[in-house]
Amino acid sequence: QVQLVESGGGAVQTGESLRLSCTASGRTLSSNAMAWFRQAPGKEREFVSAINRSGGITLYADSVKGRFTISRDTAKDTVYLQMNSLEPEDTAVYYCAARSANYPRQSGDDYAYWGQGTQVTVSS
Repeated sequence: QVQLVESGGGAVQTGESLRLSCTASGRTLSSNAMAWFRQAPGKEREFVSAINRSGGITLYADSVKGRFTISRDTAKDTVYLQMNSLEPEDTAVYYCAARSANYPRQSGDDYAYWGQGTQVTVSS
């Protein structure tokens, strides 16, 4: 079993930054692709970013390109999401996810393991 625990969420103003962390426990995830998704109130869950094992392949949603950066520390089984220039539209619960294969995907259906989520609120 794999457990994912997110941290780093909070309430910020427009233009500010936050860094989310997702730490895995249980089976090692060093060989797995990991991703961040988010879900705003009344909206469907959407893909944010994903990364492969080595960090050499990263994917981003168009809405966050140039503002968010995903990275990972395989030794710590942790993935990060650095979020800069935050906007009210970024307000959501952010979820960490992991899949059993190495190549990152944008569909939540490809991820078997999920964290409980961390709230990010951006006010104008």
